[in-house]
Amino acid sequence: MLPGPLSGPVAERSDAARNRARLLAAAQELIAECGVDALTMDGLAERAGVGKGTVFRRFGSRTGLMMTLLSESEAAFQARFMFGPPPLGPGAPGLARLIAFGEARIAYIMEHGDLVRASESTYPSRYEVPAALLWQRHVEFLLAQEGMDADPPVMAMALIAALEPERLLHAVQVQGIAPERLTGTWRELVTRVVGGP
Repeated sequence: MLPGPLSGPVAERSDAARNRARLLAAAQELIAECGVDALTMDGLAERAGVGKGTVFRRFGSRTGLMMTLLSESEAAFQARFMFGPPPLGPGAPGLARLIAFGEARIAYIMEHGDLVRASESTYPSRYEVPAALLWQRHVEFLLAQEGMDADPPVMAMALIAALEPERLLHAVQVQGIAPERLTGTWRELVTRVVGGP
């Protein structure tokens, strides 16, 4: 279920590896110059000096490109909550891990938000991608660890919805809400959910 380096090595021809590196570097340059929304497959092909067909063969679609650009950071995020030190990783009580998960996810969205939004906005079934399924199962597990038996899958779905990138980015970028308020609200929300009747 893990993208990028945590999914194991994949054999790749040296010319394909060079093209991939050139395309990813060009994509990052274009994003830095113009923003995620202005990045097109045509513009990427031109910047990288390859044919448009090469871009589509490599990534499949614009969404595939966005997901590839996110794969290393997403894999690192997953490694932190699955294997890292507590409270985000194993070894802390479920509530402490839930709080840390939401805080870390909000920080991740603040850092990579436009890429996350772009990768999700055009994906036909964004709730079925392996990363989204993993977050859902993780939150379910933590709720169960805290003894919640009131439909943990649906409760986990509701909590994950509070971490929707587009809504959080809108809150910060348009409404001017500080990210610290978002993390404080997440902390209060999960504390009430876990501690409530």
